[in-house]
Amino acid sequence: MATESEDRSVAIVGLGYVGLPLAVSFAEGGLDVTGIDASAARVEAIASGHSPIDDVDDERLGRSLRKGLRVVGTEGDELGQADAAFVCVPTPIDAAKDPDLGPVLAAADLIRGSLRAGQLIVLQSTTYPGTTTGPFRQRLERDGLVAGQDFDLAYAPERVNPGDPQSAAKTVPRLVGGTTPAATERAAVLLEHINDRVIRLSSPDAAELAKLLENVFRNVNIALVNQLALLCERMGLDVWEVVDAAGTKPFGYMKFVPGPGVGGHCIPVDPYYLAWRARSFDFVDRFVETAGDINLAMPRHVVDLVAEALNDRGHPLRGSKVGVLGVAFKRNVRDPRNSPAAAILAGLAERGATVAYHDPHVESFTDSAGHRLASASLETLLEASGVVVIVTPHDAIDWDRVFAKAALVVDTVDHSAGRKTGPRQVLRLGAGWGSRAARISARTEERRSAKRPWTA
Repeated sequence: MATESEDRSVAIVGLGYVGLPLAVSFAEGGLDVTGIDASAARVEAIASGHSPIDDVDDERLGRSLRKGLRVVGTEGDELGQADAAFVCVPTPIDAAKDPDLGPVLAAADLIRGSLRAGQLIVLQSTTYPGTTTGPFRQRLERDGLVAGQDFDLAYAPERVNPGDPQSAAKTVPRLVGGTTPAATERAAVLLEHINDRVIRLSSPDAAELAKLLENVFRNVNIALVNQLALLCERMGLDVWEVVDAAGTKPFGYMKFVPGPGVGGHCIPVDPYYLAWRARSFDFVDRFVETAGDINLAMPRHVVDLVAEALNDRGHPLRGSKVGVLGVAFKRNVRDPRNSPAAAILAGLAERGATVAYHDPHVESFTDSAGHRLASASLETLLEASGVVVIVTPHDAIDWDRVFAKAALVVDTVDHSAGRKTGPRQVLRLGAGWGSRAARISARTEERRSAKRPWTA
């Protein structure tokens, strides 16, 4: 097998939010890089210098292409010519919330078709402990080559935060665990071309579980504040005020905020990967599963808030026109995967509303019931909607126009904070009626009134 210092050519299988930044980083590090993707449209776009993701702009991609980055489909033999291959494909869940390793195993089959002795194979997709050493390895070994003997195998989880290009920077530490110490070291040395610090772990399983912990930690804490938001609604308190107040503590606390649900390729999925794997050890992780279920239930609560807001005006949800602002799973990105907007739009339609959406970054969108919609213009949406729902507060949306034009707003992300709004114009998740500025002003006036002497 090649020694760690000899690995100079790298193949990347999957050119999405994880694979493309990885390919570009290796190209910038001076390695010979080939990106491989099953989507012909994606291959064509990237090869022509048009990045399909937010975290790699066209200028940076163009520089990498000029440095020699190649982008191809899955038909060639580029994998067999590479010293190392990285797998960066999705790891979704199925309808029963069980792990779906279909994309990972398909990538393993693709690699196996040209796998040769001496190569290094690295899985990066977020998955449950035992994937690399279990089904992924078994699929790679079907034709007779053995990991640890004929080729090296490791797991090195991605740490990409979509919408934040710095999450793929060299300063972000990287984890790696191989099936042998030699595989761990070889993968680590290769990753040191693009990361200042690479942490060697004892096994792929340890690296897989560390990655799950990172994302489950976020999911659990988001679930906590989402539950707090529901409680605050019943108590007549403002969850955003409470969260901000707690966030002033400089130690022992990390700020998380509530919202309409969680989205993206990791946070809504990973708790179920961990819970599924735990059951195979006769361990039921109710804590993790409950947190995941709380966050998945938030879109239904948003639909209830829309009904409550319309009821305040004497209108039923059935037959009303509802406009949703933002359907990407995260602010200022164009990625709609697992966005809570999908369940919100479907839930509104199921209860008889006529729905539309506006998102400057997402031209078309499919809700969780399979209905496909096209983004309406902001002006059309505001003109036609009896109520608008803020789901994803992109900077590119004209929010001054929204609050000036919309008579009724359901704000799931506290984007009305600090804005001048009318009486009972805004119903906020976790806080009730009125913007935060309006509520603070009202409380100040109440305190002043309490100090005034009574007069007849």
